[in-house]
Amino acid sequence: MHQNTPPRSTIRLTRRGRLVLILLATGAVVAGTALVMPLLNLRHGGEEAKPASLVIPEGWRASQVYGAVDKALALPAGSTEKALAKARLKLPSDAAGNPEGYLFPATYPVTKKTTPESLLSFMVNTANKKFNGAPVAAGAQRNAMNVYQAVTVASIVQAEAASKADMGKVARVVFNRLERGMPLQMDSTLNYALKRATLKTSADDTKLASPYNSYQRMGLPPTPIDNPGEEAMRAAINPPAGDWLYFVTVKPGDTRFTADFAEHQRNVAEFNAQQSGARPAQSPASQATQSSSAPQTAQSSSAPQTAQNSPALQATQNSPAPQATK
Repeated sequence: MHQNTPPRSTIRLTRRGRLVLILLATGAVVAGTALVMPLLNLRHGGEEAKPASLVIPEGWRASQVYGAVDKALALPAGSTEKALAKARLKLPSDAAGNPEGYLFPATYPVTKKTTPESLLSFMVNTANKKFNGAPVAAGAQRNAMNVYQAVTVASIVQAEAASKADMGKVARVVFNRLERGMPLQMDSTLNYALKRATLKTSADDTKLASPYNSYQRMGLPPTPIDNPGEEAMRAAINPPAGDWLYFVTVKPGDTRFTADFAEHQRNVAEFNAQQSGARPAQSPASQATQSSSAPQTAQSSSAPQTAQNSPALQATQNSPAPQATK
């Protein structure tokens, strides 16, 4: 790390949570849930039922997908996860049988003949079609990664970006930190390790002994942390040029990216002041912890999270950054 880099105890990123809103034909709004709904076709003045459809939102974790499939097929909880062993999914060798990142978000048909194995295979095959093409492979190579690593970056982008417009810059922050030997310090990776969805991260959380603790571990997490969509993947393989190292969403629609830590502190102070109704101080004494919500689609956004005041956190380099494979 460069000598003029602020101490890791002061490096913080933050973002705001996102809420997925799916509007049904009936006008009902469903937040953050998978949808299984019959599609109707009018013929000869009557209604003929077609197969139901299962909607998997962008950014869902594998555990959420398994639960949605169980409900769609009216199976006991845990049935889909148990079916992994016999699903024979066509995953990359780096995945070691873990489909996280490859359960592609889309709408899937559900019929009486649908099984957990067939649905999971459909999702993975769809992901392979999206990810294994020449554009993704070339984009990954440009960034000194293999495709699996690109999917991992895309999953972080999906979880961290407050909007689709911010995805490219978030990806650039990831690459800039990796190139400078800085820990990513993304709360989305901690939330994944802790199997939770929260807007707050404590000092104790950052001491978690886990390969997904990007406060203490260098490089990318060992697997994707959710199942990203096409927008996040495009950002991961073709991020815009920029020197950004920090970002904070001060208010809805106002996410500020910077390479200057002092400027980042001022942005965080403004965010905290807006939350408390006070005027921002010029030199904030508090540090902002990065916070991430549950992985969801970026179709709409909720109010920004509060940057928390926390004790200084020392990030240690417990493991080297992974070697990129071209």
